[in-house]
Amino acid sequence: MSGISKGSLKPHLLQLKCHFTWKLLLMHTELEDRLNNQVTFLVTKNKYMVYNLLAYVMHLKGDYPKAIANLEKAEEMIKENNPDETDHRYLVTYGNYAWVFYYLNQYEESQKYIDKVEQIHKELKDTPGRAEICGEKAWALLTFSADHYEEAKQCFEKALELEPEDPEWNSGYATAVYRLEGFNGRQCPASECRSIELLERAVEKNPNDAVVKALLALKLLDLNRSDEGKTYIEEALEQAPSSPYVLRYVAKFYRRAGMVDEALRVLETAINLTPTSGFLHYQIGLCYRQKYLTKKKESGKWRNTQTDRESSDLSQKAIFHLEKVLEYKKTAVYAYIDLVKIYCEVKEYQKAEDTYQAILALTNLTDEEKQQIYCSYGRFKEFSIRSESEAIKYYKKSLQFNILQNEREFSVEALKRISSKKFENNNHDAEAFALLGLIHKANGEKDKAIDCYEQALKYDPDNEEYVIELCELKLVIYSKKKVE
Repeated sequence: MSGISKGSLKPHLLQLKCHFTWKLLLMHTELEDRLNNQVTFLVTKNKYMVYNLLAYVMHLKGDYPKAIANLEKAEEMIKENNPDETDHRYLVTYGNYAWVFYYLNQYEESQKYIDKVEQIHKELKDTPGRAEICGEKAWALLTFSADHYEEAKQCFEKALELEPEDPEWNSGYATAVYRLEGFNGRQCPASECRSIELLERAVEKNPNDAVVKALLALKLLDLNRSDEGKTYIEEALEQAPSSPYVLRYVAKFYRRAGMVDEALRVLETAINLTPTSGFLHYQIGLCYRQKYLTKKKESGKWRNTQTDRESSDLSQKAIFHLEKVLEYKKTAVYAYIDLVKIYCEVKEYQKAEDTYQAILALTNLTDEEKQQIYCSYGRFKEFSIRSESEAIKYYKKSLQFNILQNEREFSVEALKRISSKKFENNNHDAEAFALLGLIHKANGEKDKAIDCYEQALKYDPDNEEYVIELCELKLVIYSKKKVE
């Protein structure tokens, strides 16, 4: 053992299947809180997976005593539920131990856990625990970041190939597909929704999983089958009335079904259990915003002191909770955008502007988020600030991406609307022609785009942007003809 060195250990460590070799990057600072809440509230025999993931998060923070303490908890839970010392559920935990001791420069301890992993593999022989490893990796990916959802789905598929009846892998696979279908605001057509049958299968395999029942209810609501969904929601609530992970989805169902007061009652229970949950504060903020908009619509022109006071109270509650989301989760783009909407409703335009600047200052924004932000910012500039030039700038930025269809269509229609207004004032307006050219280009109508940019240059011959756009379009057409 005395001859063990850092260099000799590394190749063996890299062969281990555990959190340290799964390339998990910490994207959100609130993950530790979420995992601690799962430890407290989740009812499952597989809670050791949460402790394993917590240990890895502690490693990322450089807190190795806590990392070891969480691994000890994971090991303890495996022993309680699986007294067989050669159980494959130890493989990931022992792999994590080996890496933690490696980082602590305790190379003999690290080698001891490498040896334990190898011994388990020998004793298991033809059943090396591949399903367990794939499943635990999948849950880690699913928990860690939305960027990992697709890989998580693939890992659950591998686990199910080996153990098709396993309730945990069925639940995980259904959850991954469900999240992917709604990722970044996507709307999955009913004919393409795979998650519905997967969620139904997961409920059948594990009728005690209240979270999966709640997800099934939400999917049924998406498919306009709200009565069926409500049945599952009520079952989930009856099974787990004090689980914030169930209550959050129950509240989401009620809010989207128009039962806002019921949603708020559920959310009040949940927020008392997990007061730092950004997800719950977001749901509460949306509920109050919805109540504010309803109150505003109902009052209409019959305004009085009382309705103004009630409206103000609802808007301030919405703002309070949406600001709370950003206090706990500074990268929550969706919360920034909804906060801006309520700022605009109450004419707090400077706060809205400051919020947009805060969003644009975020690093690691996805293309979907950029498209959403630019479209929203363009709308703000057009309708709240009344600056067409600034609105055009951000609508054009939004059109650089072709991911979110709603944002793309809104940006196109906005640019059409602005160009029409310009033509009404001056039918020789160069920018109006250029905007139409951009729209034709975005729609793949290159010949029409060329015509528009040529017209734009006719009335503004020195515009460098129009010249570049026209040259690029002509080059694309020339290259295509040359290939043909």
